[in-house]
Amino acid sequence: MTDPSPRILVVDDTPENIRLLDAVLSPRGYTVDAVSSGAQALEKFAAEPLPDLVLLDIVMPEIDGYEVCRRIRATSATELLPVVMITANSGEEKVRALEAGADDFVMKPFDHAELLARVRSLIRIKQYHDTIRQQATELAEWNRELEQRVEEQVAQIDRMGRLKRFLSPQLADLIVSSGDESFLESHRCEITVVFCDLRGFTAFAETSEPEVTMAVLREYHAALGDLVFRFDGTLERFTGDGLMVFFNDPLPCPDANIRSVRMGVAMRNRVAELAAGWRRSGHDLGFSIGIAQGFATLGRVGFEGRFDYAAIGTVTNLAARLCDAASAGQLLVSQRVHAAVEDLVVSTEVKELQLKGFSRPITAYEIVGLDAARVAT
Repeated sequence: MTDPSPRILVVDDTPENIRLLDAVLSPRGYTVDAVSSGAQALEKFAAEPLPDLVLLDIVMPEIDGYEVCRRIRATSATELLPVVMITANSGEEKVRALEAGADDFVMKPFDHAELLARVRSLIRIKQYHDTIRQQATELAEWNRELEQRVEEQVAQIDRMGRLKRFLSPQLADLIVSSGDESFLESHRCEITVVFCDLRGFTAFAETSEPEVTMAVLREYHAALGDLVFRFDGTLERFTGDGLMVFFNDPLPCPDANIRSVRMGVAMRNRVAELAAGWRRSGHDLGFSIGIAQGFATLGRVGFEGRFDYAAIGTVTNLAARLCDAASAGQLLVSQRVHAAVEDLVVSTEVKELQLKGFSRPITAYEIVGLDAARVAT
């Protein structure tokens, strides 16, 4: 017997029959409940827990055993409940019992061994049905959980794809795992902006085949993109040969100045290697960088299905103009950036720069390189 013991409901309007069935079943480990009418039996089926088997007398007042059996079969909760009819003859009553949905019969007067054998067999089948139903329920629940997880993962992949357009994989992973995308809303923040482009690119594109131009851009973007993500910069955009990156948003970056300068130096070195190969192919391309620090308004711009993360403010214009003013191989930074990194770099002052969009001359600094001894400390 399983634990808890199987429950058997005896439905019979004769008390002597109930006592006899209880005397046979209870010592074998069955829990016997009894009711004396079909109406009481139907009330039992409406409550929990349901019995594991019903021993159902046919001849009862008001609602006979046939009608009780038909109602058992008509309800989804009890349609598989084993029903054994107790009948006095083997003729017409058996046929009607089968038509009503009975699973088996016990003849009056019944043989104890036969009764127990039929009960054990039907209880075992009922337990199989219960196991299958439980497994089906668990499988349905697992499917629901799986569907929910798939939906969540698809949404996460979608968010990750959007964020990786302008954030390093590390930052994108962090933001997706936290579920916080509030940084996409418009906000004001002090950032360090890096702007860079290729010198001589316009002339190169005009005289080169489109496939050649695309191949050069592919090399160029791959090299710079790798460094942007390595230094955890936020990529605002690629515009042909132009590229804009900023630091200190969306996540705080206390060393934004030195990080931007280090990235700029690494970019200059990487592109110098590429440019050597381009020159061997007859392409004369240089590389310039401008870096500035200041406040900007940042957030998501665009329209549904095509959003970018942008920084708007004078600081972006200053970085772009410094880049325009730089000659091939030059890295120019604003005074604020230089003040923060001057102890870590080798630099020279560049005075009286007349930059487009700025009414007064601008003093900038050319970063010749990093001071290896100071950077190391």
